[in-house]
Amino acid sequence: RDVASWFPRHMAKGLRQMRLALRRADCLVERSHIPLSGRNPALQEALGIRPHVLVLNKMDLADPRRQPVSAGAGPGWGTAVVSQAASGCCQPGQSDSPVPVPLQVVPMVARLVADGPRYHRAESSEHNILVIGVPNVGKSSLINSLRRLHLKKGKATAVGGEPGITKAVLSRIQVCEKPLMYLVDTPGVLPPRLGDVETGMKLALCGAIRDHLVGEDIMADYLLYTLNKQQQFRYVQHYRLGQACDHIEPLLKHVALTQGRTQKVKVLTGTGNVNMMMLNYPAAAYEFLRDFRAGRLGRVTLD
Repeated sequence: RDVASWFPRHMAKGLRQMRLALRRADCLVERSHIPLSGRNPALQEALGIRPHVLVLNKMDLADPRRQPVSAGAGPGWGTAVVSQAASGCCQPGQSDSPVPVPLQVVPMVARLVADGPRYHRAESSEHNILVIGVPNVGKSSLINSLRRLHLKKGKATAVGGEPGITKAVLSRIQVCEKPLMYLVDTPGVLPPRLGDVETGMKLALCGAIRDHLVGEDIMADYLLYTLNKQQQFRYVQHYRLGQACDHIEPLLKHVALTQGRTQKVKVLTGTGNVNMMMLNYPAAAYEFLRDFRAGRLGRVTLD
């Protein structure tokens, strides 16, 4: 519950900068790992008055039986949805689309801007696009891929595998010549207080909150609960367990034993200190989380 109110200073500053940048934005491109919990309701008040594209990534890790949120699902939920996979993408109602996501985004944004009112920016020929989302969902990676595809230029903004790489609203970055389009990278922003603890756990499993702030063992416990709830029992085969388990301790013990996750611990005895090898449960929990994020435990949609 303490993490549910985690709101670093750079997020508060970034949110203020984004509200100012929204005045000059023609369209919003939102990145998300999960279709519902992975979105910031604090930004929805601005989404309803501008064209909005929701880009769902990590589609290669999503459960194909659970459909993504569809276009026009409600106020602030986006005008269009693009789902990104490892080797392609698919749109609602389509499958195995051969058109990669970067090729879809620019024409889609141009069409949405052309069809909607631009108010005080009606005379401007350039398109200003604000890229938003919670931390660590690939906003900077999308900008770099668009720039590489349409302008044949290298990356213009730093990327990383942890949340918090981008800490401020950056200047405009050109990603296309025709139409003239600029994208603005923004820091990942979580709401000042999450609606419930389960939403926070889903965001943590997707890497939007740093693991150590929540605790790898707690995240592993919630992940096991989620896998069992959705009847995703591939972990039994992956770790060569005899059967599915409801408690996290036996699973972590098995992972630690089979993968050699141990640590030296000094134990004080009557004859002095003795070094003993103990099972490293935090390391086993991190291994469990890493296997999930890599798709080794099956394709799972948290929402």
